[in-house]
Amino acid sequence: MAATNKYFAYLMEIRKRLMFSVLIFIVASIVGFIFYQKILVLILNFFRLEGINIVFTSPFQFFSLALNSGLIVGVAITIPILIYQLLSFLKPALARKEYRKIIGVLPLTILLFAGGFVYGVVIMKYILQIFYQFSTKLSIGNVLDIQNFLSKVLTTGLLMGVAFLFPMVMTVLMQLKLVEYRLFANQRPLAYLIAIVFVILLPPPDLVSDVILVAPLVILFELTLLLNRIWGVT
Repeated sequence: MAATNKYFAYLMEIRKRLMFSVLIFIVASIVGFIFYQKILVLILNFFRLEGINIVFTSPFQFFSLALNSGLIVGVAITIPILIYQLLSFLKPALARKEYRKIIGVLPLTILLFAGGFVYGVVIMKYILQIFYQFSTKLSIGNVLDIQNFLSKVLTTGLLMGVAFLFPMVMTVLMQLKLVEYRLFANQRPLAYLIAIVFVILLPPPDLVSDVILVAPLVILFELTLLLNRIWGVT
């Protein structure tokens, strides 16, 4: 009976933390939905798409753009909250030294997510510039569907941000002795294959962008192994 009550308490704690995260997601999504025009203007100013006609293909795209912006903002804001909630939930089961180690990497986690998002967006800008230069040489006009453009840019940025979090997952697993260093080190070919498949599934369709996107994932993987080896996790 005591064990049942204990598990019930854990479930209620998980439920409370999930409900809080869902609430944050809803609020952030609403904010993104309301301010989608400013988000769109910010992205367009960053890309500076001179010589490319950006068009609406449907009167309903205004709502779709607002919805997509809201969802992307909601996910981006909620991911760090979920990480913090998970660490807080695990705190009672961890030694003080272990918890301090994990909390110590939390700011780096946020920086990695932001860095991955920016990197993905910058690569999309690079692809569009190549597309514009190539079509200009061929005297071909350039037309971009605004919804398709925004969706691919934000999706690539968001997924790259999530991919950049994997070194933190590796570090936490090794620091907690849940996964041995040797396992990650011995599975290099599999890790590289997963990174390649992941990048291929992203919106940029060309080989050059795939190589540029997969390179930091491989570097982060190797850097994570190196740093954890220096820290004595072997």
